[in-house]
Amino acid sequence: MQIGIDSFAAQVIDPETRALQPASERMNDLIQEIVYADEVGLDNFGVGEHHREEFLDAAPTMILAAAAARTKNIRLTSAVTVLSADDPVRVFQRFATLDLISNGRAEIVAGRGSFTEAFALFGLELHQYDELFAEKLALLLELRSQNPLTWVSKFRAPLNNQGVYPRPVQARLPVWLGVGGTPESFARAGSLGLPLMVAIIGGDFRRFRPHINLYRKAGAQAGFAPEQLKVGVHAFGYVADTSEAARDIFYPGFAHMMGEIGKERGWPPMRRQQFDASCSPEGPYLIGDAQAVADKILYVNEVLGGIERISLQMTNVMVNHEKMLSGIRLLGDEVAPIVHERSERSLLGNDLNE
Repeated sequence: MQIGIDSFAAQVIDPETRALQPASERMNDLIQEIVYADEVGLDNFGVGEHHREEFLDAAPTMILAAAAARTKNIRLTSAVTVLSADDPVRVFQRFATLDLISNGRAEIVAGRGSFTEAFALFGLELHQYDELFAEKLALLLELRSQNPLTWVSKFRAPLNNQGVYPRPVQARLPVWLGVGGTPESFARAGSLGLPLMVAIIGGDFRRFRPHINLYRKAGAQAGFAPEQLKVGVHAFGYVADTSEAARDIFYPGFAHMMGEIGKERGWPPMRRQQFDASCSPEGPYLIGDAQAVADKILYVNEVLGGIERISLQMTNVMVNHEKMLSGIRLLGDEVAPIVHERSERSLLGNDLNE
């Protein structure tokens, strides 16, 4: 199982003075965090895409490219690319360039995002949300294998036997489909044979199992082999020396961020008791000491019927750079070895029983 991190490049607030960290300093810290994740052996690092004041990830491929030049092994992904509001040709070109810089480590997680600011910003109609995504996803997938390409569509100028360059190192640039909770999105991913990245930000992990079963069934019906139908999970997470310390470190900034978003969406403020319950062994947050987080990862793998990748969403507006580096170190040096050892033992036990 691959273990990694996702970040939304949130601006960091000093919990005592409420002053914002300078944006340039925050950006450099984020790049250092990606470099450190590579050094401790984590498998992937994803950067989101938002067009809001509190986040610095409006151009995630630029952040990932800066990290690509300083890393060796870690795979560099979006989390997610808001494809409905972008041009698939430009998306492909940016990630192909990232793939060249990283020598074949770029991946796209294409999705719709959880905010809608990009539609007005780029002159798009929100009511065409679904139609935009379907058409642009189809073109993005075609760009991976056809060059030059002829393409006629509703939302962009046609391509008339035109080449799209540069081409990536990887023969087929990986594209995951990022999904939330709608069955139609899971079925779409399966019918296209795309790996699936499931954003689970609340609720019981087990409630996603029927949707993942639907994904696998749709993929099988479309003729894709089981090994092609990979499942990844994106969930809030953080690791500290003790579970109590992890909760104490993560809660203030998390509550602040969710509270600000909640003002827009009508959510009630997050309470500490609710947060602690979500960090419990069956809760949706992977927040605790190394053993607790490893146990939760293995639990998620079991209840979802096997996953290929898990990415901890470690964005937090009040966790400073030093604490973030500490969490990354514990995830790479302590959590990942526990997960890999227990997974190997489980596989070995299954082989012996056959």
